Amino acid sequence: MAPWWARSLRGRVTLIATAVAALVLIPVAIAGVIATRSLMSASVFRDTRDTAERIAYEMRGGALPMGAAIPVPNPSVDLIQVVGPNGQILASSDAARNLPPLSDIQPTAENRVINMTNCLPTECVHLTAVRVSMFADSPIVYAGRSTPDLLASRTLEVVVFAQVGVLIALASWATWLVTGRALRPVATLRAELDAVQVGDLSRRVSQPPGQDEVAQLARSVNGTLARLERSAQQQRQFASDASHELRTPIAGLRAQLESAQLYPDDTDVEALVESALRDTDRLEAIITDLLLLARIGSRVDVVRERVDLAELVRQELAVRCDKVPVQGELEGGVVVEGVRLQLARVLTNLLDNAQRHAEHRVCVQVYEEGRDTAVLAVENDGVEIAPEDRERIFERFTRLDAARSRDAGGTGLGLAIARDVAVAHRGRITVEDCAGGARFVLRLPAV
Repeated sequence: MAPWWARSLRGRVTLIATAVAALVLIPVAIAGVIATRSLMSASVFRDTRDTAERIAYEMRGGALPMGAAIPVPNPSVDLIQVVGPNGQILASSDAARNLPPLSDIQPTAENRVINMTNCLPTECVHLTAVRVSMFADSPIVYAGRSTPDLLASRTLEVVVFAQVGVLIALASWATWLVTGRALRPVATLRAELDAVQVGDLSRRVSQPPGQDEVAQLARSVNGTLARLERSAQQQRQFASDASHELRTPIAGLRAQLESAQLYPDDTDVEALVESALRDTDRLEAIITDLLLLARIGSRVDVVRERVDLAELVRQELAVRCDKVPVQGELEGGVVVEGVRLQLARVLTNLLDNAQRHAEHRVCVQVYEEGRDTAVLAVENDGVEIAPEDRERIFERFTRLDAARSRDAGGTGLGLAIARDVAVAHRGRITVEDCAGGARFVLRLPAV
């Protein structure tokens, strides 16, 4: 089982930050150590080579007598020896007087300068060997110095990797603190979200200031809670309205049947059956519309196809027998993608609504708005809808006073169905101004 700090987001982020810091800093430290050692070695060999070249030059000019102590031109390079071809020491500096030959490696005529390191019985040295001349019996000048402590030991590596360890620890600690501070609003949000109960969706989580991810998450959570609260309120209102709408025809049907049972001799069977059938038709219409609304909301109909709106209107008008004539202003080639039966139901509901409220005329228009919007508009010359009622009429079981007086058998769900179908097709339906009457406009994405 993972340790406690690895099971939390804060611990995992800290672990990742530590690993990243290690992956970055360790190669940098290794490269830095290698580069530092190379630069120091190059600097030491440059000094030893300059000293060896100078001594060889003086020997070629005869300015350096054999057997005498060799003067040291560079105090840091104090180990100088001139060795003959047979290995005997011809001359040396004071520091190298009692030392054996500094090296047995001899440069050739083709490669007259050689840099090397050698460990003597007492210490390790950096050396440069220079051949004085091209002759076979040419002496060899060795110039060197003790290997610097940083090159002779692992002190540099220890110091560098100790610093790397400290930096990684600081990065881990800083990540732990910063992550904890960044996640503190998330912990608060989680606690507040846990306190939200199904029976009370009015509570909201605290929204931190700014535009960072946590603030956006809080806004999304509050938006989701608001939609859930609105959905719960709509469900409660819908259940109340549905029970009321269903109770009315059921109560009427029951009253007629009870009256017929109590007074069978006074009952007109034909009128009773006709009235009962009307109430049954109303019940069936309400239940059918409720099922359609549930089906739209659950996205059962997912088979979509390309639908020509003008052709859809022509097919619908061809099978209707309306009391008010319908004029068509149909632009061809206006195509949308959707469920044909649902779009046809929207058109039917809009036409039925227009027929119930029209005085002399109903007009259907299909046209394209811009390049990406298809428009289906149905208008009538009846009573104009007040601006304050233009959103309310799309709620379920909502009827205006004028509609109640003129509606003959409507379920109160036609416009609600039209709104839900429009939303399911990524569109919208609105009521717009027109010259005397009501105008319903459905806008859908064109294809």
